[in-house]
Amino acid sequence: MPGPVKKEPFHDVIYDWNVVDAFNTLENKEVSLLDETLRDGLQSSYVVNPSIEEKIGLVRIMDSLGTDAANIGLPGAGEKATKDCIAIVRAIGDEKMDIHPAVAARTHEDDILPAVEVAQATGTPVEVMSFIGSSPIRMLAEEWNLESMLKRSRDAITLARKEGLPVTFVTEDTTRSRPDILYKLFNNAVDAGVQRICLCDTTGHATPDGIRVLLRFVTDLFKGMGVDVGVDWHGHNDRGIAVANSLFAIQWGADRIHGCALGVGERSGNTCMEQLIMNLRLVGAIRPDRSLENLLEYCRSASRILEHPVPTNLPVAGRDAFRTQTGVHAAAIGKAQVKGDSYLADRVYSGVPASMFGLSQEICVGPMSGASNVENVLSRLGREATREAVDKVLSYAKTQNHILTDEEVLSIVDEG
Repeated sequence: MPGPVKKEPFHDVIYDWNVVDAFNTLENKEVSLLDETLRDGLQSSYVVNPSIEEKIGLVRIMDSLGTDAANIGLPGAGEKATKDCIAIVRAIGDEKMDIHPAVAARTHEDDILPAVEVAQATGTPVEVMSFIGSSPIRMLAEEWNLESMLKRSRDAITLARKEGLPVTFVTEDTTRSRPDILYKLFNNAVDAGVQRICLCDTTGHATPDGIRVLLRFVTDLFKGMGVDVGVDWHGHNDRGIAVANSLFAIQWGADRIHGCALGVGERSGNTCMEQLIMNLRLVGAIRPDRSLENLLEYCRSASRILEHPVPTNLPVAGRDAFRTQTGVHAAAIGKAQVKGDSYLADRVYSGVPASMFGLSQEICVGPMSGASNVENVLSRLGREATREAVDKVLSYAKTQNHILTDEEVLSIVDEG
């Protein structure tokens, strides 16, 4: 696997407090990404289930981004789900994609066998992500006891391993589970032959302190057992901190992080994949072959096939992510452009460089604008920024309650 790249180049016009006393820095950490858009993302109540052609198209874009793995569904959900998984895995093989397919399965033979069917039909050892709830509240609701949970988990893992499939053991609601229960479940799973375990913040309960203690518990456990078991982090966004939590999980030992396009998922959604990728690039924990110029197409494709609109102010993908109407901001960007300093222009009023995604900072005209905004827009539209033209556009903009379209600006300038 190629090593990670360095973070954004140092520039002495920015003093970076983020690295002054950084603890467990993310720079040069090996991090893998697993995309859950076509599994957990489809559990949203506000998206549609795409066609198989649309699903395969999204997987192609995931692959172009260098995403390591994708959870493509729950084949145990029924015949159609199984057929869709088979079609996606076949497309991955036929098109020689590098992305690795995974499927979700309960710790039950009825779910493991359809996963085996997918593997046998395609000749691909799909990863089985076998899950069971592990928190006391879930055990109470389901009337489970630990002995039966251990047996179910062991039987499911053993069946998948017998068929030659890699297995990740997933504990739902890990962040509200007792350490003594997790200790027994993880020991049981390792003895049964799992390659990875997945820690789930299923209800979006975790805070950074909780993640630190949980990851320390898990990594110390495996170190004490003398086993090399990978650790996944699967976070939900109920508290609005899923992306930040994912970064903390990496700091404390998780080596594969789950996310969904646009942060879709049940309730408030999952870790937002494009925001996670953006942050990993900024801190230098991303592979050099992961092209960020395809990230916007990933977001647009997901929005289209899921019929889920992109919020205007969403980081990275939102229409206004790199757009400003404020006069002071536009003046600073314009002055940087006049200096011919693209680095400065891209960062003077943005913590995320638009050039990272093949874009540029955009200045527009609205009621909060100044003359610099109008001059910039007129230049972009190929019109001379005379004093008269600037004053006319700016005077009109001050009477409006919205950002002017290019057509409105041209109409004002050209009306005579």
